[in-house]
Amino acid sequence: MPEEGFKAGLEDVVANTSEICFIDGREGRLVYRGYNVADLAETTSFEEVVYLLWKGDLPNSSQLKELKEELKASATLAQPVKDLLHSLPKDTHPMDALRTAVSLAGIYDPDGNSMAPEANHRKAVRLVAQVPTIVATFDRLRHGKEPVEPDPSLSLAQNFLYMLHGETPKALHASVFNTALILHADHELNASTFSARVTAGTLSDIYSAVTSAVGTLKGPLHGGANEQVMYMLEKIGTVENTKPWIEDALARKEKIMGFGHRVYRTEDPRAVILRRLSKEVGEDANDLRWYHMLNEVREAIMGSKKLYPNVDLYSGSVYAQMGIPTDIFTPVFAISRVSGWTAHVLEQYHNNRLIRPRAEYTGPTHRDFVPLEQR
Repeated sequence: MPEEGFKAGLEDVVANTSEICFIDGREGRLVYRGYNVADLAETTSFEEVVYLLWKGDLPNSSQLKELKEELKASATLAQPVKDLLHSLPKDTHPMDALRTAVSLAGIYDPDGNSMAPEANHRKAVRLVAQVPTIVATFDRLRHGKEPVEPDPSLSLAQNFLYMLHGETPKALHASVFNTALILHADHELNASTFSARVTAGTLSDIYSAVTSAVGTLKGPLHGGANEQVMYMLEKIGTVENTKPWIEDALARKEKIMGFGHRVYRTEDPRAVILRRLSKEVGEDANDLRWYHMLNEVREAIMGSKKLYPNVDLYSGSVYAQMGIPTDIFTPVFAISRVSGWTAHVLEQYHNNRLIRPRAEYTGPTHRDFVPLEQR
């Protein structure tokens, strides 16, 4: 039997120290380097938050300008990565395409396997700059469209929407997407960040660590949950059908995605902001169906299961209203979270210790060996 103190899934087990992100699960606060994410989401650019996560402080104007220039100069993919994306079958899962492209990009990175701090910073810049290009490029290719090269005059949020749709996004969509990127940038030792730190803890390179993180994010219990919320809404169909559909699903003991969290004991603060954004983009499109349906789902689950919404409940509806296909919601998550992954990898390198937990063995301990001819 497991010893006292054993925690399935490492629930509430403290595995590391970090200065990057703090979650106050009881009060429902998410903090990046001391700043409430709600304040950052209202007042900063995603690039400022990237700098904050990496460096520990918000940038001044010259520091921000330098980072933006680095990101813009690094957004174009190496030709072998472009060739790979062209060669993939059109039915390749977008997360598989992203995982493979990130891994290949590491081979062609000019800093190679250098572990010097300056080289790792440059590689972090390239990862944050190129993940949006990879996602947009593959989505266009699989739909038979020519890729759109990044525009150095645009912000990271604007540029992704531009590369995805082939036209400069409206100001509201760029602003909303910038906020969504900030909200998803980091979330302490979530599964993908932990896998990145485990990989980095072996002193493997930053591309290997981010490849591990992308593979972890793919799972529906992590990054794929917002996709499942949208697929659920498509099944429900109408606002009027929402409550009876949820009641029937609960009677069949189906899991309703977008609710509950391992850490929060109240509503996820990111969900509060995304609920407002869902309404804003819905009003702009003169279509509030998703917003009203999600509010019906929220009331039903909070009333019957006493579970609070998490970040995944409303994020998909925000992306959908901006024309982002449902099956790239998780890669879009990665566009943001790569900033947090790289911040944690850099922190791991700075004060590294191999991450090697133990497993509580539950199998037999004394068995008599039987030779092959007697089995």
